[in-house]
Amino acid sequence: MAEERHDPATGRSTTGHEWNGIEELETPIPRVVLFFLAATTLIAIGYWILMPAWPIGVTYTKGLLGLDQRAIVTKQVEDAAAARASWTDRIAEASLEEIAADPDLMQRVRETGRTLFIDNCAACHGTRGTGGPGFPNLAAKAWLWGGEPETILETIRVGINSTHAETRVSQMMAFGRDGTLEREQVRAVAAYVRSLSDLPMSADHKALIETGKEVFSANCAACHGEDARGSTDMGAPNLTDKTWIYGGDAQTVFDTIYSGRQGLMPTWEGRLSAVDMKLLALYVGTLGEEAK
Repeated sequence: MAEERHDPATGRSTTGHEWNGIEELETPIPRVVLFFLAATTLIAIGYWILMPAWPIGVTYTKGLLGLDQRAIVTKQVEDAAAARASWTDRIAEASLEEIAADPDLMQRVRETGRTLFIDNCAACHGTRGTGGPGFPNLAAKAWLWGGEPETILETIRVGINSTHAETRVSQMMAFGRDGTLEREQVRAVAAYVRSLSDLPMSADHKALIETGKEVFSANCAACHGEDARGSTDMGAPNLTDKTWIYGGDAQTVFDTIYSGRQGLMPTWEGRLSAVDMKLLALYVGTLGEEAK
């Protein structure tokens, strides 16, 4: 039997292993480690017994408590839907005018409509509805097709130049590219259009305004009107309100007239429920209120 050796400095026994004159002490595992190891083992066994845990082929052990996270989440979703139905049913049954006149429902519109707008519309129109180059500023109330709730709802439903059979259709002709107007005529009408919004321009452009007015009357008034205030029947924008979809600088206005424009808004029918489209239509009508 091997003789037990002890470390002369500490008096503790050694394992008998030695590396380069250094002997390994016989150090037992601390009791606290053993305690927590035993505790976690017991907790794990208890969890396996009480909760769903082990996969068994196509199923799993259910546990004595019978808890099911899928069932819990499903129940939570059902409860949330039931709570939401208390006011969504009112939204579904009421007219847009009735909803707009009900402060409680309009509060729901502002809260839920904002979420719907951010999830579905903000990618183009921005989170505040202020739009950007090529996308209308909905907060400016410069409506292409009209700003009444029913009109907004219809635009959301069928879209603009979309795949819907009843889509709204609107297009700005390419007067220069298609040869309808000469380049100088395009420059002239661009100067006139910019003058309607009192935009700063060079003396050369100012000299073109009268000629541009004549070109406008002969070629553009059919859609935008003789007063250039647009037409909601045709989706033609008001050119006098200082709100520009693509930009009001001289080059952009020239490009718009020369090459034309054709915006696109998708149809949301079939993608959003009738209630959600109602909520969106009413919410869009509230955009810009905070700024005021």
